[in-house]
Amino acid sequence: MTRTRLVNYDVFTSRFQSDGTLALTFFRRFFFSMIGSCTCIHGDAAMQQRSSSAGPTLHFLLFVLAIAGISASVSVQASAQTPPSASSAESYILGPNDRIRLKVYGESDITGEYEIDNGGQVSIPLAGHIKAAGATTRQLEKAIASALAKGIVRDPRVNVEIAQYRPYYILGEVKKSGEYPYRNGLTVMDAVASAGGFTYRANESKVHLRRAGAGREEILPLDAPVPVFPGDNIRIPERYF
Repeated sequence: MTRTRLVNYDVFTSRFQSDGTLALTFFRRFFFSMIGSCTCIHGDAAMQQRSSSAGPTLHFLLFVLAIAGISASVSVQASAQTPPSASSAESYILGPNDRIRLKVYGESDITGEYEIDNGGQVSIPLAGHIKAAGATTRQLEKAIASALAKGIVRDPRVNVEIAQYRPYYILGEVKKSGEYPYRNGLTVMDAVASAGGFTYRANESKVHLRRAGAGREEILPLDAPVPVFPGDNIRIPERYF
């Protein structure tokens, strides 16, 4: 009799969930070995009939699971390309038009709110012009403290927080295109609602989205929530039918 091949279900599941590509390879090896074992002839007519009937079923199952493995791999790649959320203040990358709240302990004349200019710099009393664009709040704290320490402030203790994120922009087939303040958790449909909704000419199935700092637009479907980040440019296209 043919020995039954056993598969550890936990290993099978964890490999599939951790990496679609690894899962796809695992499926191929396992099911091709199963197909090979089922096609063996042992002189028994019933066994031959069972083997021939199992072949198409296993081929079909292999096809379905291979597609699932590919989908998981694509999902992993897509999630890796997702931009970081603005809600994570410590990892957020500052840019022009972001507004920061600066506190220097014992220095009330310096403490206050400052906006990053179009050149990516912020002007701080006694510290001068500090490059802020491209830095996190923690990195900016160190830069400001270093600049203040070179002047009359001894051992400066600096804290930087985000007071207001830079705005996003929406144009195209919406009723009130323009610049809007950003808020955490914003989606394209939220932005459209803030802009008065779609016009009657709007293509409501997709959006052209250019992320802050990106050189080109992405075309994304609107059948699922599309997140918006500070500085993004949203364009709602026109439908042609």
